[in-house]
Amino acid sequence: MIDLSFLNPRSRPLIGVDISSSSVKMVELSAVSGGGYRVERYSIESLPRETVVDGNISNLDAVAEAIRRGWRRMGTATKFVALALPASAVITKKIILAAGLRDQELEVQVESEANQYIPFALDEVNLDFQVLGPASTGADEEEVLIAASRKEKVEDRVAAAESAGLKALVMDVESYAALSAFELVQEQLPGAGEDKIIALVDAGANVMNVSVLRNGVQIYAREQAFGGFLLTQDIMRHFGMTLEEAESAKRASSTLPENYETDLLRPFMDSLALEVSRALQFFFTSTQFNQVDHIVLAGGCAVIPGLAETVAGRTQVDTMVA
Repeated sequence: MIDLSFLNPRSRPLIGVDISSSSVKMVELSAVSGGGYRVERYSIESLPRETVVDGNISNLDAVAEAIRRGWRRMGTATKFVALALPASAVITKKIILAAGLRDQELEVQVESEANQYIPFALDEVNLDFQVLGPASTGADEEEVLIAASRKEKVEDRVAAAESAGLKALVMDVESYAALSAFELVQEQLPGAGEDKIIALVDAGANVMNVSVLRNGVQIYAREQAFGGFLLTQDIMRHFGMTLEEAESAKRASSTLPENYETDLLRPFMDSLALEVSRALQFFFTSTQFNQVDHIVLAGGCAVIPGLAETVAGRTQVDTMVA
């Protein structure tokens, strides 16, 4: 087993670090009385193109430097961080084990089961597990989630944090981290979203992840190759800008010519809404469900003014921004 936990957060203060294909985002939260959290500090540092490709760090120095800049910008004393791996880098499997096993017995059973599902030698992977609760098969059994990743995937992210002078305590899985964060957002839905079908759409720079949930349980997931970088490329072509100029102009759209909104932004929003609609159709055709009650938009694209209304118009589903 490993001392970097995929699944169990620690009690000491942590900075959450998200390493995406376009930037390093960092956030520090504090608990507030009565429940919930408050954002104390955050930073977003852009990454050079091709620094992170398909979730893999190809330029470790650039990622470490972005983490270092972000940490300095936050002005925090906290040096412990929680990181996450893309779901594509992690093998997860739910298994059923006898209830009441001691920790050591659980570890032995998990390693035995993991051998069946992981196509690598166990000494090549970081492996962790979490007991989810009683299994539906019987009172004397419990459901256990196994998570495993190639060691180099974990070590790259740990090394980037350590090069920036920080220490990684938690290694989560991005999809599980998003679902954990969404629990705080779901409380804002009518009736706290109870018994409702909710589509969480995380639209980043290159990929759009769609997770469909019911009562906190993921019932469907899909990844589509669509993101905000397509809009950046359009700006580069249309206005003859470099990548850096286009990214900067996109974030401060008031600096772009008047025809930007009609010629580029509006068509991009329509395309994104169409991609969301397609994702929902895939959900309907591959499950027994035929409706979605709420769409929640997240990711860098979600901050585009009017996007929620555009998606709602296309899908005819109530849409909000996380």
